[in-house]
Amino acid sequence: MQSNRQTEETSQKEKYLVLVVDDSKLQRTILRVSLKKWGYRVAEVTSGSEAVEFCEHTSPDLVISDWMMPEMDGIEFCKRFKALQNERFGYFILFTSKSESTEIAQGLENGADDFLTKPVSSTELRARLVAGERILEMERELKRKNHLINATLDELKALYTTIDNDLIEAKQLQQSLVRERYKDFGTARISLLLQSSGHVGGDLVGFFPINDEEVGLYAIDVSGHGISSALMTARLAGYMSSASKDQNIAIVKHASEGYVPLAPAKVVTSLNDLVLREMTTEHYFTLIYAIANLKTGRVQLSQAGHPHPLVQRRNGTIESLGAGGLPVGLLPDATYEEFETSLESGDRLLLFSDGVSECMRDDGTLFDDEGVVEFLQTRSDSNSAELLDNLVFTLDRFVGGNDFSDDVSAILWERS
Repeated sequence: MQSNRQTEETSQKEKYLVLVVDDSKLQRTILRVSLKKWGYRVAEVTSGSEAVEFCEHTSPDLVISDWMMPEMDGIEFCKRFKALQNERFGYFILFTSKSESTEIAQGLENGADDFLTKPVSSTELRARLVAGERILEMERELKRKNHLINATLDELKALYTTIDNDLIEAKQLQQSLVRERYKDFGTARISLLLQSSGHVGGDLVGFFPINDEEVGLYAIDVSGHGISSALMTARLAGYMSSASKDQNIAIVKHASEGYVPLAPAKVVTSLNDLVLREMTTEHYFTLIYAIANLKTGRVQLSQAGHPHPLVQRRNGTIESLGAGGLPVGLLPDATYEEFETSLESGDRLLLFSDGVSECMRDDGTLFDDEGVVEFLQTRSDSNSAELLDNLVFTLDRFVGGNDFSDDVSAILWERS
């Protein structure tokens, strides 16, 4: 058993190369014999300059160097040796007849890891070598772990890049849900704003023609942020589709009248039932749904937790509409009310998400509803195509160029 243990220890030590640097042939011989007996591989040189040349091509694990040598002493060699080390650490033991603390301090300052005072005790030398081995193993284990960490980080970076590219594409797909950002119906114009705070968001705005006289408008804000919120907006966009009236839950087809709108409150109630019945999700959303009449200027609305719509009259006065209401997807028996307004020539209706009114500075100051009102008052003569661009610019200036804390979306409906 003891023989096997000794063989194992010798095999372990054969991994280590010890460089002996001493101008004394006798001292080198004594060290070589002891080191080989203990199972180390041994290399010998007679001077510091030879040692530097050796180390430029071969990296010893441990170095035993005399302090006092001609041409280049042990201190200078130690400095040169430590400067040569890149990725591989070598443990440096300095032999010296000096025992003063100032000399020892000098050696440590120049990179020496340990000292032995001549004459050298065989027992002490072996103990110092074993201590050096422990340091080498810890250093190499640390490097192995660092290599593993770096490899893992590289994998994470590659994964992040893939996810980031996917999210960029997802953002483009989400933005494509808003097919038209501006449309002129002749008697009225509509402008849409949709800007996510991240790659993808939970806001959605849109419109769809119902018949020759009426247009449906909707502004949605799904709770939360990110991919799950964006997926829900995509599902909701299908319910309010402008591409297929037969699939749009806000429209019904009469044999004699063609397509006619359902009442706004009924549409919101239907969405609430659909979400609670068909979607397994903890998300809910706020909503404004409106039917705008191109001929009369009448607008019928239902509000489900979304910020209050604002009407700006041609003379600049501003009115706030609605009573709030419950968000969609919270309660199965929620009821929703309707209200209406009438727009004359030059009047406009603004529907906006809480990402506008709750846009926040670093100090916690909100843009607030008063900020939206003040913005409309100062831009009363801006045309519809410019107004929402100016709103984004105003919010960006408000937050000092920082990213928005929430998605920003809005609809501007303006009577020509």
